[in-house]
Amino acid sequence: MTAPTPPKLGTASNLVFHGPLSAERADRLVADLTARKPATIVDYGSGWGEFLLRLLASAPGAHGTGIDIHGADIVRGRALAAERGLAERATFVEGSAADHTEPADLVVSSGAYQAFGTIPAALEALRARVRPSGRLLFAAEFWERTPTDAELAAMWPGTTIEECVYLADLVAAAVDAGLRPLRVETATRGEWEEFESGYAADVEEWLLDNPGHPEAAELRKKLDDHLSIWLRGTHGVIGFAYLTLGVPAA
Repeated sequence: MTAPTPPKLGTASNLVFHGPLSAERADRLVADLTARKPATIVDYGSGWGEFLLRLLASAPGAHGTGIDIHGADIVRGRALAAERGLAERATFVEGSAADHTEPADLVVSSGAYQAFGTIPAALEALRARVRPSGRLLFAAEFWERTPTDAELAAMWPGTTIEECVYLADLVAAAVDAGLRPLRVETATRGEWEEFESGYAADVEEWLLDNPGHPEAAELRKKLDDHLSIWLRGTHGVIGFAYLTLGVPAA
């Protein structure tokens, strides 16, 4: 009998959103961001597009584009759009966010600033992609506190103190880019824990059902590495900010 195929770490089929975002926060953000009835929406680093599709459902006249480098997420996004009757208004593109420059009334970038390089570079690039009087939801990691040497060493290989900025500096970078902060908020510990646990839950469950699979040892090592990075490195050290930013009228 053919051995069952294991899920890939990162598929995150147990998660609703690909980030530390609760349904309650998502509902409020969607309501706020669509209150001005945007006609065009672009989501950079959209993942499977759950947040984009909720924006489109809340803005019936809008057309949206989700961009992500992960092909499996693009496929999942298209399927979700079809299930919800949004396929004609939702376009999913596999590729780099930096290659898409068409401006929109509402732009979203959540955990995807690396496509543009640094956080300041990302904010400059995204500012140019928001039409006058439009809105940008920019979400990114920040240092909640300075990590110890041990915590820094336990994070992703090569992580340095320059990888993140502090919340005040994140907001200052947005202002420097010509944006105005309408709302500054941060993910709760519960949102982080739901995301980090859910990120690997499908693989953990599969391993429990298939402990003797030829790929089990390799997968278990990846899961242990993920847990170590989170619990020994980033937990309580890295936060996640949601900045609702406005662009001045022309």
